Amino acid sequence: MTQATADWPEQLALCAANARDPRLKAFFEAGCPNGNTPIAEVPMVAMDFETTGLDPNRHSIVSIGLVHFDYHRIQGASARHWVVRPVLPLHGQSVAVHGITHTDIGDAPDLGEIVEELLTALAGKVVVVHYRAIERPFLDVALKYRLDEGIRFPVIDTMAIEAHLHPNRHPNWWRKLRGDKPLSIRLNDSRSRYHLPHYPPHHALTDALATAELLQAQLQHHFDPQTPLADLWL
Repeated sequence: MTQATADWPEQLALCAANARDPRLKAFFEAGCPNGNTPIAEVPMVAMDFETTGLDPNRHSIVSIGLVHFDYHRIQGASARHWVVRPVLPLHGQSVAVHGITHTDIGDAPDLGEIVEELLTALAGKVVVVHYRAIERPFLDVALKYRLDEGIRFPVIDTMAIEAHLHPNRHPNWWRKLRGDKPLSIRLNDSRSRYHLPHYPPHHALTDALATAELLQAQLQHHFDPQTPLADLWL
């Protein structure tokens, strides 16, 4: 893995100077660890969203799961889970995936009602996700809609790590003729390579826990505890 962005603490400080909403300003002011920090010393929070679809400009967040952890342990007591009322309506396909129904969201808060609590839980941590095209862009769009300001933060993407570790996961035509099959880097398939237990998918809190455990396994198997954070974040 290589550093894919510039100095994140500097970028967050710049965001803090320009932020107007006090909740966002506090989040940015909390900053994040320096890129030279050994990964074994980095406070992290795994985050997972369930959504009504895959396009942040056309779909909405319906649940959020957070699990705080570090290189050594998962802090189960600090785990958080919210069901939130989406701006856009549920539809049958998304309900079939995550199981959150109109009844579940009937009395649920809008994301704007929990945004301070959410940002406080994320502040100062490095966010860990499995597939960075969901959580960061969905939260950015959601906050722009509610606060007229977006959000930026570094992430460690466990799917990107698996992609880096398995560059030949898509067999060429010759390997296909020999019977080789593509190697999946989906969350549960990735976990199985480390002999981690199977969890039912598509529950935000369970998937956040699964992501935290996966990163711990990846770090133990493939990275030194002194690996600089900047080698992993995106």
